Amino acid sequence: MDRKSEQIIQKLQERIEQVDWDFSDLDTGVVLNIGDGIAFVRGLQDVQANELVRFENGTFGLALNLEENQVGVILLGSDRGIREGDTVYRTEEIVQVPVGDNLLGRIIDPLGEPLDNKGPIETKEERYIERVAPGVMSRQSVDRPLFTGLKVIDSMIPIGKGQRELIIGDRQTGKTSIALNTILNQKDQNVKCVYVAIGQKSSTVVQVAETLERYGAMDYTVIINSPANDSAARQYISPYAGCAIGEYWMDKGEDVLVIYDDLSKHAVAYRTISLLLKRPSGREAYPGDVFYLHSRLLERAGQLNEHYGGGSMTALPIIETQLGDISAYIPTNVISITDGQLFLDTEAFNSGNRPAVDSGLSVSRVGSDAQTDAMKSVSGSLKLELATFEELSSFAQFSSDIDPETQKVIDHGNRLVELLKQPAYQIINHELIILSMYLSEYGWLDKLEVEEVRPFERYMQEAFQNNHSDLLDELAKDYKLTEDLQKRIDEVMETLLEDFKVMRNG
Repeated sequence: MDRKSEQIIQKLQERIEQVDWDFSDLDTGVVLNIGDGIAFVRGLQDVQANELVRFENGTFGLALNLEENQVGVILLGSDRGIREGDTVYRTEEIVQVPVGDNLLGRIIDPLGEPLDNKGPIETKEERYIERVAPGVMSRQSVDRPLFTGLKVIDSMIPIGKGQRELIIGDRQTGKTSIALNTILNQKDQNVKCVYVAIGQKSSTVVQVAETLERYGAMDYTVIINSPANDSAARQYISPYAGCAIGEYWMDKGEDVLVIYDDLSKHAVAYRTISLLLKRPSGREAYPGDVFYLHSRLLERAGQLNEHYGGGSMTALPIIETQLGDISAYIPTNVISITDGQLFLDTEAFNSGNRPAVDSGLSVSRVGSDAQTDAMKSVSGSLKLELATFEELSSFAQFSSDIDPETQKVIDHGNRLVELLKQPAYQIINHELIILSMYLSEYGWLDKLEVEEVRPFERYMQEAFQNNHSDLLDELAKDYKLTEDLQKRIDEVMETLLEDFKVMRNG
């Protein structure tokens, strides 16, 4: 280094030392630009990612983009009353949501404020909406069944407590109905439920609340609502808020069910935010971290081991597809994160086969581990039977000459399809579903005409509930079909079938 360079450096150091640095404004910033629910703020040098900041008019925002010269803030309220040049203050707080049993039976917004006109909610604890998912060593395998009350699911695509099972299908194919049916069937099962409505119509959420109220399910359910007219920021945080509320009970050793309805709209809200924040876009204009958006949410569900309390959180995320395209960006992302999917078929729904679950495309990666022994014994071959039936049916359309064996398989398949039909919002005990599947497994179904299947099923279920509850109690005790129990069930079935035929013909 020459003499001249040394002199220049020395002069610069002297100038720096003479500067009167003012650190008083490090915790404040100034609004540079405001609009579309996004504010760009200069200053806030020490602000953290996802930290709450407060504007002059009292509106809160979330610091999402931490850039060199500015901070991108998404507003959690209206941008009215916020002007360029306004001061922005750090809160040094991360977004939290109230948790606890007092939330049960209530409808709240993503920040925990009541929306049901039932007065304020008193809670003693709050939780951060973002939390690191439980580690591998704190978990255990999923092996306890979560009964949905739906024959097609509990028999072929079982869901376990702590599982993440995706519900996927086109618009108006019964996705929400399956989720609500699952909530209804948690009555008296000691399972707390959280329903997160993201970007839904207000009328839809009202219908959901009314349905849950009508069946007494609101006693163990909390609804988090961020409607379609809500800001993208509030829609963005709503599933994380719902997850935090569920984690409170899971950490206490309880079982929790969380419904995210739906994550397609959640991804769109995040895409909107990202584009407004001028983040670089990728496939389908989504930002590059959209996979992390849902993975960090869904990984928080699971079954904790006994050392960590033994609680569980089951996640049922919902994804809406376009024209049955499950290979789109968001569907494939969520499929890869979850432990299976329930695929709903539009054609089946329109033809009256409801719930319209496609047993061929649907899968549960937990499988029979989350299934009772009795259900295993009566449903082991169902998927194969349905697959064979569908294949033979498609070929039979082009042939008028069908051999007796093929016709027998087709006839059995038609009866089985009829057996799996079920109305929405039906609360049904697991032992009754086992008996329904028993009809197929042990040949009773083939003794009925197709149009007799559902009437006989109802007749059989009522008869067992009213006159043979001892058999149901024995079955429900440990959900095992012993030879003795099977023999007694067959005797009852024989009598019921004879009486039913006489009644139908008489």
